[in-house]
Amino acid sequence: MPQTARMPTMTDRYDPRAIEMRWQAKWEQDRLYHAPDFDPRPKWYFLTMYPYPSGDLHIGHWYAMAPSDAAARFKRMQGYNVMFPIGFDAFGLPAENAAIQHNIHPYTWTMANIERMRRQLRSMGAMWDWEREIVTCDPSYYKWNQWFFLRMYERGLAYRKLAPVDWCPRDNTVLAREQVVGEERVCERCGTPVVKKNLEQWFLRITAYAEELLDFSGLEWPERVRTLQEHWIGRSRGVEFRIPVQGHPGVSFEVFTTRPDTVYGMTFAVLAPEHPLVDRITTPDRRAAVEAYKFKAARASDIERLSTEKERDGVFTGAYAINPMNGAPVPIYIADYVLLGYGTGAIMGVPAHDERDFDFARRYGLPIPVVIAPPGWDGQPLPQAYLGEGTMVNSGPFDGLPSAEGWERIADAMEREGIGRRAVHYRLHDWLISRQRYWGTPIPIIYCPACGTVPVPDEDLPVVLPHDAEFLPTGESPLRYHEAFRRTRCPRCGGEAERETDTMDTFVDSSWYQYRYVSPDYQAGPFDPERGRYWLPVDQYTGGIEHAVMHLLYTRFWTKVMADLGLVPFREPMRRLFNQGVILGEDGEKMSKSRGNVVNPDEFVATLGADTVRAYLMFIGPWENGGPWSSRGIEGVHRFLHRVWGLVVEPAAPGPDAPAGPGEREVRHRTHATIKRVTEDLEQFRFNTAIAALMEFVNFLQDVRGTRTAAGAAWAEALRSLVLMLAPLTPHIAEELWERLGQPYSVHQQAWPAYDPELARAETVTLVVQVDGRVRDRLRVPADLPADEARRLALASPRVRKFVDGHEVADVIVVPGRLVNVVLDRSRGEAPSPAAGRTRKGSRPEGGG
Repeated sequence: MPQTARMPTMTDRYDPRAIEMRWQAKWEQDRLYHAPDFDPRPKWYFLTMYPYPSGDLHIGHWYAMAPSDAAARFKRMQGYNVMFPIGFDAFGLPAENAAIQHNIHPYTWTMANIERMRRQLRSMGAMWDWEREIVTCDPSYYKWNQWFFLRMYERGLAYRKLAPVDWCPRDNTVLAREQVVGEERVCERCGTPVVKKNLEQWFLRITAYAEELLDFSGLEWPERVRTLQEHWIGRSRGVEFRIPVQGHPGVSFEVFTTRPDTVYGMTFAVLAPEHPLVDRITTPDRRAAVEAYKFKAARASDIERLSTEKERDGVFTGAYAINPMNGAPVPIYIADYVLLGYGTGAIMGVPAHDERDFDFARRYGLPIPVVIAPPGWDGQPLPQAYLGEGTMVNSGPFDGLPSAEGWERIADAMEREGIGRRAVHYRLHDWLISRQRYWGTPIPIIYCPACGTVPVPDEDLPVVLPHDAEFLPTGESPLRYHEAFRRTRCPRCGGEAERETDTMDTFVDSSWYQYRYVSPDYQAGPFDPERGRYWLPVDQYTGGIEHAVMHLLYTRFWTKVMADLGLVPFREPMRRLFNQGVILGEDGEKMSKSRGNVVNPDEFVATLGADTVRAYLMFIGPWENGGPWSSRGIEGVHRFLHRVWGLVVEPAAPGPDAPAGPGEREVRHRTHATIKRVTEDLEQFRFNTAIAALMEFVNFLQDVRGTRTAAGAAWAEALRSLVLMLAPLTPHIAEELWERLGQPYSVHQQAWPAYDPELARAETVTLVVQVDGRVRDRLRVPADLPADEARRLALASPRVRKFVDGHEVADVIVVPGRLVNVVLDRSRGEAPSPAAGRTRKGSRPEGGG
């Protein structure tokens, strides 16, 4: 950028709003923050999670985004070509519900909110590259959702199957989870008790990547996120085997067990009430009881069914299964603690070695034979399930084996005899993306009576969401009732056909949005591969921990699919991840309208300025911890910026009679030491301590101002360095002060100040001297003072001597450069004079404590 003359100002008073509006307009006019493609500088793709257009930018947005912006600016000043894009996660249920509530179209509501939030985001002064903005409800974006879906469909990663949904039997319709209300689980519209029902739904086969998703090699991600994902994926090693049903030739069901060593202890089997075999095997005399239990189970949520506090119950189907290892018949029950969507929807009941099975067997009087003997077992029935390892008993040819060896031997026998096989199961389920709602990406599938399920051809994308659809809730997709959308022609045979009317889960939008930022106007694919080779993958991602097992897992899956499609040469979307904490209300509680503790950032921006809000949010504590808002705290930060302003704008005017002040060497030392501290803090996202270091530096410079030292080169270097260090944190005041220092535009195009390690190194330090842990003196000593010399000086101090004389010194503990603690042996020698430590009543002992 060319240098410009100083912009005219109306006053030398610090007026944050006037300054901020003026500089924001100039930055935008100059395209200051556009990240050029193929720049010779090393690239740095910095991404913070994009917002949902709820209508207002709340303080939580600021807490997530302002520190991210500071980190991106810092990286830019360090010489990187930084891309810092922004967009809007614009589809989803909240917009649809708000539109219904306000009787306004979701598109109209969403776009009005986006326009409002654009203005608010600009008021933050962040270095967003607005030329790369994306809006996920735009057909030019969601066209590529559909394109990705079709590529996954071709590879067998997108498929349709029966899945349980919530169903209102009065309205005969599917309900979204949000439409089922209360502990009674009733329809929010008519109050009818909701039941479970199986419907055809679309899934993405994320389980195909389960094993790879457990590998975090090369990722600098928080351990907490890794642990949450590992737990969510839930890898288990075991054996899958089939159990035949007695009296039903060729009929069997599959179970998975992590304990094949206990298979001889199976005394019953359990199917999920929704299991497709239940109706087939239930005997006529048990039909009524089974149907009643199935209805009761359908009324409960999965969480309720899996609750450990719930008493285990079930109903006998009248049918028996055959234990394939010993031929023993065992009764088949249905029970709601077995879910069709988890595992195989069936389990073997081994009551002696599983707590749930033990409770179930006790309730229904079923046998509980021990097959893994605990150490010292006396052959008597167990008072509770034994879950550990032991010796196999009552297990036919495997008796006497250690259970760990028996695990492998039984697995071998099952594989040898064709009964089962070793397998790895995951708790992770395939991703159900079908939504029976309007405001989302249409699924690009056509159903033809002659050709069956037919994908929409690429050349017919996007399948555009019609704006004239009736979006009021019916429980089914509103697109089902839009004749012009639903009725179409089969792309294969040309006959009459129907479109899929479900829309996609909005997590699809956010699973790949980082790639579209690279080239948002590219038409030949989801992103330009040439620009992708320059920018990708994301170098640094920031956002909330609440997305650990949804968005962050889905985006990893999506990138792995993209790698297998040959779109990218890497398999992880973001190299580094940082999770910020949560900003709380002034009462220390989570902000909510009902508590009345919501902070509106616009009010503070209007009165104190965006720089103050930014700096305060970064100052309240470690970014990863979050913390409560404080109106008093933000006023303190505002006063700090006024002090900074005064240092630069108001003349120092050191006359010939001014005091000498600290020497130039001391000023340069403090300048370079501060640069070192702030650099190290910003590299680690320690914004609070970086600002604290700058506050200390400003306090020091205020002591220098007015002295003869303030007329020298060291003072000028200190002011330039101060403004440069403030630039990432408080960009507007830094730009204004940089210009007032007569420096070239823009401060945000300057290099980050370098420090001289020798100058940054402290020449002297304050050595705290304690006697028995109580401070008795402070000594100014060379920073590299040897420990022996520190010990000698401490013991020679007159203030220390009066507490030591008359006692034996038991030890002298030296912490180099910081502390000397003299430990006395009070078991010998005279007691110190009463006057030595005497204090007036109510005062603290001399030297503090």
